[in-house]
Amino acid sequence: QVQLVESGGGLVQAGGSLRLSCAASGRTFSSSVMGWFRQAPGKEREFVTAISRSGGSTYYADSVKGRFTISRDNAKNTVFLQMNSLKPEDTAVYYCAAGPGPAYSYNRETYNYWGQGTQVTVSS
Repeated sequence: QVQLVESGGGLVQAGGSLRLSCAASGRTFSSSVMGWFRQAPGKEREFVTAISRSGGSTYYADSVKGRFTISRDNAKNTVFLQMNSLKPEDTAVYYCAAGPGPAYSYNRETYNYWGQGTQVTVSS
């Protein structure tokens, strides 16, 4: 069992930055692929980024490539999402997720544990 708690969301102006954190409980964090998804009002939850168990491989949606960076600290059971050059279209609830992988899968069904989400709002 893995419990995930996101933090770091908020309101930021376009062009600004935010850093999201996801703290995981349980002893399976280091054996889990970790991902971030987001859901805007009236839209489907979509893949944002994922990181392999070791942190050696990362994957990004085209819409965030070059602006967002995922990282993890297995000693602290935490995954991070650094978001730079934010745009109004990045506004959404951001969810942390954990699963068995593979990390290169953008599919929501790859993940079996989800956090409660944190709101990110980017004003123009």
